[in-house]
Amino acid sequence: MVQKYQSPVRVYKQPFELIMAAYERRFPTCPLIPMFVDSDTVNEFKSEDGAIHVIERRCKLDIDAPRLLKKIAGVDYVYFVQKNSLNSRERTLHIEAHNETFSNRVIINEHCCYTVHPENEDWTCFEQSASLDIKSFFGFESTVEKIAMKQYTSNIKKGKEIIEYYLRQLEEEGITFVPRWTPPSITPSSETSLSSGKQAAALAIVTPEAALKEGPSSEALSNPSGAPEPVATTPDDKLDADYIKRYLGDLTPLQESCLIRLRQWLQETHKGKIPKDEHILRFLRARDFNIDKARETMCQSLTWRKQHQVDYILDTWTPPQVLQDYYAGGWHHHDKDGRPLYVLRLGQMDTKGLVRALGEEALLRYVLSINEEGLRRCEENTKVFGRPISSWTCLVDLEGLNMRHLWRPGVKALLRIIEVVEANYPETLGRLLILRAPRVFPVLWTLVSPFIDDNTRRKFLIYAGNNYQGPGGLLDYIDTEVIPDFLGGECMGSHVTRWPGFYILQWKFHSMPACAATLPRVDDMLASLQVPSHKCKVMYYTEVIGSEDFRGSMTSLESSHSGFSQLSAATTSSSQSHSSSMISRVDKRLREPQ
Repeated sequence: MVQKYQSPVRVYKQPFELIMAAYERRFPTCPLIPMFVDSDTVNEFKSEDGAIHVIERRCKLDIDAPRLLKKIAGVDYVYFVQKNSLNSRERTLHIEAHNETFSNRVIINEHCCYTVHPENEDWTCFEQSASLDIKSFFGFESTVEKIAMKQYTSNIKKGKEIIEYYLRQLEEEGITFVPRWTPPSITPSSETSLSSGKQAAALAIVTPEAALKEGPSSEALSNPSGAPEPVATTPDDKLDADYIKRYLGDLTPLQESCLIRLRQWLQETHKGKIPKDEHILRFLRARDFNIDKARETMCQSLTWRKQHQVDYILDTWTPPQVLQDYYAGGWHHHDKDGRPLYVLRLGQMDTKGLVRALGEEALLRYVLSINEEGLRRCEENTKVFGRPISSWTCLVDLEGLNMRHLWRPGVKALLRIIEVVEANYPETLGRLLILRAPRVFPVLWTLVSPFIDDNTRRKFLIYAGNNYQGPGGLLDYIDTEVIPDFLGGECMGSHVTRWPGFYILQWKFHSMPACAATLPRVDDMLASLQVPSHKCKVMYYTEVIGSEDFRGSMTSLESSHSGFSQLSAATTSSSQSHSSSMISRVDKRLREPQ
C-alpha cells in the first residue's frame, strides 16, 4: 500500500532570501539531524544572470533500523539523490528527492517548496509532500514501512526548528538582511543572456508529478528539460500550521497530513460547500485517522445532512410547543475546560408522554437541533477562550428515573437517537456526567450500551447517590458557581422564565418566626407593601433569556415557577396548603391594576 504525506503550509516570518541563506547552511551535513551523515555535490548549474541555480546532491543517511535488518539488506547507509532548483527571480525553491538505494524494491519520492507568502512578500511559505511504496523487501515490508514512516515524521518535526536555528546563527553573525536578486544592467549582449536566463527559469523548475515519475539526471541539470511550471493554488485552498494549532489543536505530522488529504479530496469531489475543518477532523479522530474509513462515513453523513436539510435546521425549524414546555434540558454556561455545558434532567421528564404526543421524528429533530447548537457554541467558545474547543459536556441528572422511563417505545426512540447521533456527530461529546443514578439505571445501561461506540463509552462518568459531591466528582469538571443548586452548587434559579408576566425574585422578612403556625397573615404582608421601605423585588419579562445571560439560579431549569425559599424553609408539611394559598393570593393582588 502506498503511504502518502502532505504537510500544511508552514509560514516563516522572514524574507525568502534570508530563509535561503539559512537553508544552505544545512549542507554538506547538519548536526541537528543525526541520521544525515554527509552529502556530495554531483551536478550544478547556474544561469548567466545568476537567477537560476540548480544543484544535485547525493545524500548519505544512517537509518535507525534493527541490526538484523541491516545485515539482511547488506547495507549500512542509505543514499538519496536531492535536486534543488532555486529561482531567485520568482523567489521560489523546489526540492525533489528520491532514493537511490534499493530503488527497485522501495520507491520514495519527496517534493518540498519554498515560496513567498501571497499576502506578505517579507514572509516565506513552506510545503512538503512525499510518498512511499514498498514493492518487496525480503519479507519485511511491514517492518520497513513502519521504520521509514517513523524516521520521516521525526525529521518533519525538526524541519522548522533547524531553519530557526540557522536564522539565529545568522543573527549572531550580524546577518539580518539578504538583498534580493536584481538583473544585471541591460546591454545588447546582456539582453541575450537575460532572455536565456528567463528561458532557463521556466525550464529548470519541474512539477512535483514529473519529479515523482522521473528522477533527476545529470543531463537535466546541465540542460534543463522543458517541463511546465507548477500550477499555483489559491491560499484559501490550503491550511497553514498556525491555523491548525490555533483552531484545531496540536496534531502530529501524520494527523495533519490525513486532515489535508481528506480536505483536498472533498474539494475535488464534493459539490457545494465542504464541511468545516473541525467537522472533518472529528470524523478522522472517530476512525483513528484512517482516511478510507473516515471518507466513507463522512460521505454517508453528508448525504444524510442534505437529504434531511440538517444544515438549515436552526434557521427553519421551530420545536413544538409541547417540547418547549415539558422538555427539561438546556444549555448552561461551560465547564472548566471551556466546553459548552448541556444540563438534562431526564428523571424529571415524562418521556412516555412526550413520545406519545410527538412521536420519534419530532424528538429526533429536536435532538439534532441541540447538536447543531452545540457545534455553534463550540465555535464561539474557541474564539472566546483562544484555544480549540470541538466538543461539549453533557450533565444528566437521573433523580426520579424509574421503570416508567423504560417504556419500550421510549427506549426504542432513545436507541434510534443514539444511532443517528453516533453516525453523524462523532467526537462531539467531550464528557458525559451521569448523576444520582438510581437502582433501575443498570437496566437502562444494559439496553443502550451496546449501541454506543467504545471511544464514546470511555467518556462516561457515572455517579450513584451523592457520590458526585466528593473527590473526583462534579467540582473537578464544573465550577461551583455554574453548578445548579439542585446539585449542591451556587447557581440557583427559578428565574429562567418562559412566559411574560410578573415574577417575585426576593421577599424580605425581618424576625422570621421559627414556627409555621406563627407565620404572618396575608393581610399583614399586603399591608406591609404600602410602607416606604422595600419589601419585595418584582421583575417583568418580555422574552425568554438564556442561562448564560442571567447569573441567577437554575433550580427549575427552563421553568416558570418561582418559590419563596425562606418561606418554604420554615413551613412544615402540615402548612404547605396554607402557604401555597397565601402565595397565590399575593401573586393575584400584585397583578391587579392599582
